[in-house]
Amino acid sequence: MSKFLKVTQVAALIVSVATTSCGGESSPESASPTVTLAPAPGGDRVLFVGNSLTEGNDLPLMVEALAREGRRPFAVEAVTYGGAALEDHWSRGTQDRIAASGFRFVVLQQGPSALAESRTNLREWTRRFDAVIRENGGRTALYMVWPESYRPQAFPDVSASYRLAAEDVKGIVLPAGDAWVAAWREEPGLRLYGPDGFHPTVLGSYLAALAIYGGLTGASPVGLPPRLQLRNGRRVEVTAREAAIAQAAAAETLAGARGALSPPPSPVQRVLALVRSVPFRE
Repeated sequence: MSKFLKVTQVAALIVSVATTSCGGESSPESASPTVTLAPAPGGDRVLFVGNSLTEGNDLPLMVEALAREGRRPFAVEAVTYGGAALEDHWSRGTQDRIAASGFRFVVLQQGPSALAESRTNLREWTRRFDAVIRENGGRTALYMVWPESYRPQAFPDVSASYRLAAEDVKGIVLPAGDAWVAAWREEPGLRLYGPDGFHPTVLGSYLAALAIYGGLTGASPVGLPPRLQLRNGRRVEVTAREAAIAQAAAAETLAGARGALSPPPSPVQRVLALVRSVPFRE
């Protein structure tokens, strides 16, 4: 039995609690030209800088809700422009927002950036933003996205682009795209793409949020709930099985990105250790 399947079974045991039924998976919200998410008071602050792949399904607020559930709370803010690259953010003055506020992390995201010229652009503007982020006491993180559904062969190039950009600035890679691939290895039928074949479903955003949460906090995403209440009043829910697969995929990908996760002991981790000591039936 694979380690992934074993972790998936453990995750399923933890998240398979009684949940109310939801009205189904919603499609991602349309990207408005400019969206600014207001801050929440108190604690560490995280700024998301991106486009509709950040805005869709309230991804930053999903990450904030996961952090609250994982007892590692932080408040999120976001600046997104539909279709924007980091260069576009610079021309619109997003760097001034960073300089004016004290963010612990700034999460940068643009399109897939799989092509050579797009990779060069991502790396150049990541370096520019990083200089401002560091000057103001923060750390840069790169939210790795995914290619369009019609070019799955581009997944490795997307991954390489975001990893190189993170390495350039000694930042944190948040491997959402790689986590999608890991989840599909376990369950090829998972609906991560929305109807347009690019923007994510709620499940796709939930999986991305798990990878971002784990990357920013260093904590395992295994054991987090499948149902989230967001600060804006919205409720997000995936099935217990979907949550188990997503959490195992995110944990596996994060471990590969930076070595084995070593969060402080918690009740969930003690349960995991106990269950891992019991042989699973083949």
